[in-house]
This record gives sequence, C-alpha cells and structure tokens, in this order.
Amino acid sequence: MSRSRIPTFAAFWPFYLSQHAVPACRWMHFLGTTAVVVTLGYAMATQTWALVPLCLVLGYGPAWVGHFIIEKNRPATFTYPLWSLIGDFRMWGGMLIGRYWTGAPVAPMTEADAIAAAASPAE
Repeated sequence: MSRSRIPTFAAFWPFYLSQHAVPACRWMHFLGTTAVVVTLGYAMATQTWALVPLCLVLGYGPAWVGHFIIEKNRPATFTYPLWSLIGDFRMWGGMLIGRYWTGAPVAPMTEADAIAAAASPAE
C-alpha cells in the first residue's frame, strides 16, 4: 500500500516551516546553509572541487543537530529531499531579509495535516 504524500511544494512549505518552530533550529539551518554557500563559492572561485563533498557535512550537520537535539523531530529531507532543499534555501533567503528569526513561523502542522489541506478545495 502506497503512502500518501504532500502533492505540491506550495502545500509542503507550511509543513516545512512548522517543522522549524524553535528559532534555534532555524539558526542552525541558517549557519549550515551559509557555510555551504561560502564553501561552494570558494570552491568555484579557486576550482578546489574537493571541497564540494564537505558541503554535505556543513549543510546537514547543523540542520540535523537542529532537528534531533533542539526541535526533537525528524528532518523532512528524509521523505521530501528536493522540496526540503528548496525550502531550506527559501527559509535562508527569508532570514537574510529579516524573516523567521524569532517566534514560530506558522501553526504546528503534521505531514497528514499538509496532505489533507492540499486535498481540500480552496475557499
């Protein structure tokens, strides 16, 4: 029996934000993503391609500390890897312009809530 999935990124985004309710978890993501951007930029500028695999550790390490230790939840990247990557950069971009630093960004939501919301007709 196949498991239901969130059908669109638009439906995934509120779920993604709800999985980052603790500001310290978002800060960990921000630090990791910033380290990835800087490392990739340096690797491209110097053509030091051996640094590229390091980006996996730099990005996932702080994010997973944020989820497993701070937020105490399971990273969405295990189920939705591409959308989680896109969501991480969207959240990072929002943080660059001052969003998402404090407070919970959205109401708590489970994956089932997101699937149900996507299946219900828009009002």
